[in-house]
Amino acid sequence: MNTTKNIKRTKKVDVPEPTLKRMPTYTMHLKALLQQGVVNISAPAISEELHFDPTQIVKDFAFTGVKGKPKVGYSVVELIHSIEKYLGVDKKNEAFLIGAGKLGQAILSYHALQGFGINIIAAFDVDKSKVDTQYGNIQILHFDKLGELAKRLGVGIGILTVPGSAAQEAAEAMVKSGITAIWNLTPAKLRLSSNIIVQDTAMYSDVAVLLHKLNS
Repeated sequence: MNTTKNIKRTKKVDVPEPTLKRMPTYTMHLKALLQQGVVNISAPAISEELHFDPTQIVKDFAFTGVKGKPKVGYSVVELIHSIEKYLGVDKKNEAFLIGAGKLGQAILSYHALQGFGINIIAAFDVDKSKVDTQYGNIQILHFDKLGELAKRLGVGIGILTVPGSAAQEAAEAMVKSGITAIWNLTPAKLRLSSNIIVQDTAMYSDVAVLLHKLNS
C-alpha cells in the first residue's frame, strides 16, 4: 500500500532578504540584553532600541518558528537559539578565502565571523611572497591547490577578495572546485550559473552613496 499520499510536505517559504539581513542585528542586541540579565523581551521593546517596526519584528521572528507569550513576550535565550538555528550560524560552515591581500587579511583577522557560523580554514593567493606563509593561524596556499583541497575537504563556501580584474576567473575556478556559495567582496559583477549562490557586498557602492549624501 502506498502511504506517501498521507505524508504532508512542508512547502519551503521564500524569506525576504531584508528579513535575513535584520536577523544578525536581532541576535547581537539579544545577546547584549542577556548579558544584562534580561530574561524576556517584547517586540515593542526591541522596536524602541533598534527602530524597527514592531509588527515587522513579529513577522521576522515568525519565520524562525519561535512564538511570544501574551504579557510576557519572547524568551531571550529561546529567541537567540531559534534565530541562530534558522540562519545556520549555530554550526560551523567551513570556508576558503581567495585573495590574501589587505582586504583578505582584514577578513582573516575578523574572528567574530566564527560567531556568525563562518570558519575560514585556509586562504589562497598567487603572490609567491604570501604562499606557504601563515596569517594568524590560517595557512596561505597557492591558488592552484584550491580545487584539490575543496573537493577533498568538501568546502562549499568561498570568500572572494581578489582584485576586481581577477574576480571572474577566480570565481569560475571556485565553482569548478565544487564551491557553491560565494561571498563576493570585489566590485566585479560575477557571471555564473544560476545554481551558484553569490552574495555581493558592495562596499564601493555604499561609499558612493555615503559621499553623495554628505555632499548634498
